[in-house]
Amino acid sequence: MNKLIMAALAAGVVLPSLAVPTLASAQSAREVRQDQREVRRDVRRGDYKEAREDRRELREDWRDYKRTHARVYHRPAYVGPRGYRYRPVVVGHRFAPEYRASRYWINDYGTYRLPRPRANARWIRYGNDAVLIDTRTGAAITIHSGFFW
Repeated sequence: MNKLIMAALAAGVVLPSLAVPTLASAQSAREVRQDQREVRRDVRRGDYKEAREDRRELREDWRDYKRTHARVYHRPAYVGPRGYRYRPVVVGHRFAPEYRASRYWINDYGTYRLPRPRANARWIRYGNDAVLIDTRTGAAITIHSGFFW
């Protein structure tokens, strides 16, 4: 009985401390959304100088996050499909069906702070880029160049 009480007390002390990193990451995601909201509000009001400063701060926050979480963005060497080589792409570029294979998918887009893909879209890795493609046509929707290293 005494061991059971001690275990319950220990769990009561340890479990809240494990939840703190989760709360901290939720807080930072909320702050990012708030910053993006402020930029849009400043643009709507015509306060372009303030919007530029807000964008600069948002970029600095993103760079700080990427710097402190560098191991997340450092992935193993990219190996493309046989017969294809990397070429920089633009929005609208149509990827061959080979690039839609599961080995190129980025399933944990939340880890990389990528937005959730819409229906019939998927994040893929193409070289060191993260590309959102339409799964039906293979067309690039969004491109983040130099995302991985």
